[in-house]
Amino acid sequence: MIKDRLTDLDAEDGLGRDGQSVVTLDQQAVGRLSRQDALLSQSMAKATQARRDGLRKALHAALTRIDDGDFGYCEDCGDNIAPKRLELDPTARRCISCASG
Repeated sequence: MIKDRLTDLDAEDGLGRDGQSVVTLDQQAVGRLSRQDALLSQSMAKATQARRDGLRKALHAALTRIDDGDFGYCEDCGDNIAPKRLELDPTARRCISCASG
């Protein structure tokens, strides 16, 4: 599941690159409001890319925990993390009790 999600992120990266490209300054070709829209879209595309990068890092850390035998154990108390929690979020590093405390 983690590797599938990493593959999906790679595909999403390809789609998001166009939205991060430089916005043209030619006011004749694009009106001022259209340019502001383009800048906002560019900003949102960059923020989305940053979120994907953060998720990718967390997924790679989960793979490392699997390799080390630490996956599924709370990093605070050492108890098992509920399988349903890991199913929903394989990057979870804490059990519900520690995460909510």
